[in-house]
Amino acid sequence: MAKKKKICAKVVSQRVISEGVMDMLLKTSLAEDANPGQFVGVYTKDKANLLPRPISICEFDKDDQTLRLVYRIAGKGTAEFALYGTGEVVDILGILGNGFPLDKAKDKKVLVIGGGIGVPPLLGLSKELKKENTDVTMVMGYRNADTFLSSEFENCGKLLIATEDGSVGTKGNVIDACRENGVKADVIYACGPMPMLRGVASYAKEIGAKAYLSLEERMACGVGACLGCICKTKNTDEHSHVKNARICTDGPVFDADDLDI
Repeated sequence: MAKKKKICAKVVSQRVISEGVMDMLLKTSLAEDANPGQFVGVYTKDKANLLPRPISICEFDKDDQTLRLVYRIAGKGTAEFALYGTGEVVDILGILGNGFPLDKAKDKKVLVIGGGIGVPPLLGLSKELKKENTDVTMVMGYRNADTFLSSEFENCGKLLIATEDGSVGTKGNVIDACRENGVKADVIYACGPMPMLRGVASYAKEIGAKAYLSLEERMACGVGACLGCICKTKNTDEHSHVKNARICTDGPVFDADDLDI
């Protein structure tokens, strides 16, 4: 894994793509080290806030040295980021975490499942799978007809949508959409809230698929020092000697079989 660096990045562009959801493109050499499923820490300009805000990488371009961050405004830090315009300079820490194991998808039928703000990091993953001509079905879950990024997912393969209010696609959650359409797969990659991931893990067992889950969790340091983003595992961690793992460094992507969720 590449060494983590704190570096200045420049805002190339930023726009609103959904209510409270921003799409920011950054110019940074860190893009050269990025892989689907990883994240960066973005620092606010308020020096009283020592810790960065973790934001998943939606897409990266190693040649252009750009990172695309699609994030929801959830507090003071992200509200500040949303005001940044073209040319603004921001400090970021990266590249952080472990991404999706793409080698597991080779010659396999793949299902990509996302929900809420867990949707953005799966766009870059889906585009990488398309490059490898992978047989991929994507199932994305939203609250309503505001299905941000869905048109871009459609360019990567078969897309199914679930909405809580039934305004688009299946009424219900992503697992409802999978069952309604009889979706089968050998490998599942997923990112979203914990209730959704529990459902994905169960569905994977039901259809005999291997699942890799990206856990969403509030993080503090992002580098494994504070132990603030712990999840329960089935195996004993060598670092803490208990059945825990640090989402920021051991994850955020885990083999579902290793988790106790």
